[in-house]
Amino acid sequence: MANLHRILATAISCGLASAAAIAAQPVGVDLKGMDRSVQPGDDFDGFANGNWRKTAQIPADRASTGVFLEVFEKAEKRNAELIKAAGGGNPAAGSNQRLIADYYKAYMDQAAIEKAGLAPLKPALDAIDAIGDKAALSTALGAQLRADVDPINATNLDTGHLLGLFVAQGLEDPTRNMPYLLQGGLGMPNRDYYLKTDKDMVDTRTKYAAYVEAVLKQSGTPDASAKAKAVMALETKIAQAQESIVDSEDIHKANNPWPRTAFASKAPGIDWNAYFKAAALDDQPTFIVWQPGTVTKFAALVASEPLDTWKAWLRFHTINENASGLLPKVYDDLAFGFYGKVLTGTPQQRDRWKRGIGRVDSDLGDAVGQIYVKQYFPASSRSEVQDMVKNILKAFDARVDTLAWMSPATRQKAKAKIATIKVGVGYPDTWRDYSTLEIRPDDALGNHQRAELAEYRHQVAKLDKPVDRDEWWMTPQTVNAVNLPLQNALNFPAAILEAPFFDPKADAASNYGSIGAVIGHEISHSFDNTGAEFDAQGRLANWWTDADQKHFKDAGQRLVEQFNAYEPLPGLHINGQQTLGENIADLSGLTIAYAAYKESLHGKPAPVIDGLDGDQRFFLAFAQSWRSKTRDAAMRAQVIGDGHAPGEFRAQTVRNLDPWYDAFKAKPGQKLYLDPKQRVKIW
Repeated sequence: MANLHRILATAISCGLASAAAIAAQPVGVDLKGMDRSVQPGDDFDGFANGNWRKTAQIPADRASTGVFLEVFEKAEKRNAELIKAAGGGNPAAGSNQRLIADYYKAYMDQAAIEKAGLAPLKPALDAIDAIGDKAALSTALGAQLRADVDPINATNLDTGHLLGLFVAQGLEDPTRNMPYLLQGGLGMPNRDYYLKTDKDMVDTRTKYAAYVEAVLKQSGTPDASAKAKAVMALETKIAQAQESIVDSEDIHKANNPWPRTAFASKAPGIDWNAYFKAAALDDQPTFIVWQPGTVTKFAALVASEPLDTWKAWLRFHTINENASGLLPKVYDDLAFGFYGKVLTGTPQQRDRWKRGIGRVDSDLGDAVGQIYVKQYFPASSRSEVQDMVKNILKAFDARVDTLAWMSPATRQKAKAKIATIKVGVGYPDTWRDYSTLEIRPDDALGNHQRAELAEYRHQVAKLDKPVDRDEWWMTPQTVNAVNLPLQNALNFPAAILEAPFFDPKADAASNYGSIGAVIGHEISHSFDNTGAEFDAQGRLANWWTDADQKHFKDAGQRLVEQFNAYEPLPGLHINGQQTLGENIADLSGLTIAYAAYKESLHGKPAPVIDGLDGDQRFFLAFAQSWRSKTRDAAMRAQVIGDGHAPGEFRAQTVRNLDPWYDAFKAKPGQKLYLDPKQRVKIW
């Protein structure tokens, strides 16, 4: 009763609905997690999540905690159950169950991994030692090309592959798949870690250099200290050659088709014939080079830097990319010491079984996914979410009709794009075939290498096939969602369609505020600062009038400035331009989800539940979807290298929606209050 009185007293002062009309229905909002001593107009995230944050403990093996971790751990537990059960009953050789069981068994056999030492890498390391000239180096660089990057994360290739391959339909020709080449080559997350001069970055660089030296020494590399310094100097030059995240997100700077025969003149220094032959791409006539200036500079570095330096770089990264869990414990500990403790502030390594589940999930994702959806994703959930998607698309279409600033010509194109969006819910209709993949119960490192190579070959094989507009880019057990602008498609994996994001037992307000806003977010990506550059067929094309485009970009700039003002750590501000696409999607997605929610009521008043009216539950569910608590090192890494703003600032997006002001009585003088003319409205 004391709690109820405290809630009622705060509720009245905040303009919340009276508890007299409480309905007997699950609310879908964490009432205990709210801090009603915080005024929603000052800090809506604090109001919605303050009490949760006061008591939330970040697990020792995690860089952060929050709703995403809660849902991830539910999926992880399920994956563990089905992976451990896969070996039961002696499954047939070559079956998905056998592949899963053998992969997991090999990974968990630490004694065998310790006994093998570096022997599984000996062929690769011997091949590096045998490189005798720059032509052979070009062959080695081509042979290591992998399909481990995409344009959304164009600067986040954190392996020692100088370039990464992405295969998808052409930017200007949606009828055929094209090979895209993107920058890579770094052992730290992105170029800023090498180039920024603040104390934290300098300290991180010092510790990375020590890590490189430790790995080389442990592996018996002669003159390890000098070679580590050479590797660090080379990676610094690679970082200087790279494009920034903001520039890499500019799609117009990325549309650079290069004939294969032109690489020698456009980027001299690499033997491109040898490179593409080793990469099995020597039959491709044209490539889209995402960062052309970078590729030219990379090639120049191949020519100018000593061969021994490149060989040391290759040796380090060959070991480094397998150090976490696939090599003996000394390497595993070294890798965690830097990538876990230093980069994210995480004090404790995750349990071996959890990492094993992650490895299986990464390398045999569809094999696990098929079993996952059969056991954990009922057809009723898929149908309910599909209906919600339809409602939100309908609301988006209706919203376009009300945009006074948009001309009829642009409106027609926008509505055509909405009408052709392909939405995948839960899981794909076709699954990856692993029948030719060799998985052994006693070869953990080899299993990963063969799986990685199989993925690369799968992507390369798409170059000779028609574009598959139904292709999925996430597995069903992934706690996330994605917009695919080239396909004009969306994927909503089964694992994110769980409470508290989506709860069939909760009321419509909380479901629309949480998973509805996620759905709206992904739909809105089709119309953010990047998605708006693509037409209904996924073709890079300007379908805007000049006046409409100016209005759109001006509104986006105001959102940039709004997020630039947020300061997650002292002296560290969010980069509003870097996060613009996600912020547009949050704002537009929330706006459309709210419209769809109101439409779902069919003109009837929403019930009052636990003293909260429908609009209040909607906005609280949104804010609680983004609740998070993050270690400082991980926060710094996110702000510097991620296109997403931290969750507590995404929750403040509500300040741009008029109905939020009505629901929570935010007023002038409060920190989040924006004059109606200052509120950013894009869609």
